[in-house]
Amino acid sequence: MENVIKVGMADLKVCKLPDSLITLGLGSCVGICLYDSITKVSGMAHIMLPDSKQMTRDKNPAKYADTGIDLLIHDMIQLGADRKRLKAKIAGGAQMFAFSAAADSLGRVGDRNVEAVKAKLVSLRIPILAEDTGLNYGRTIQFFSEDGSLLIKSVGKELKRI
Repeated sequence: MENVIKVGMADLKVCKLPDSLITLGLGSCVGICLYDSITKVSGMAHIMLPDSKQMTRDKNPAKYADTGIDLLIHDMIQLGADRKRLKAKIAGGAQMFAFSAAADSLGRVGDRNVEAVKAKLVSLRIPILAEDTGLNYGRTIQFFSEDGSLLIKSVGKELKRI
């Protein structure tokens, strides 16, 4: 019997076959899904911000791209994944609100999150097999440990599986 495990905002979870992972309402946040196709160990992180180094008081590593991905890999290895076999799929990073040019650097949180996630995965040599990022709408994603597929639901859009 499959369990659907909910991943909250600034949270991460891991599972293995037959379970799946779901996170609701990705706006500017990015959902990072990692998968080991041999052990069927999957992981999902719902990151909110690109860089933990700018935040001194917040100690939640799952909130940030730079620390959340490291913790996700650690937890997946504990469940039996092989670091060398991990592959990634990412979604989210939307521009949810219009900003003036002066506020643009602050308003680009979605873009900066996507950039940070991609840079971190490249530095770890984890290939990104597919992505659904950017634009101006939110996403709910479900990641399946059976085959590493990522189902993307958005209001007013057709279901997408990558």
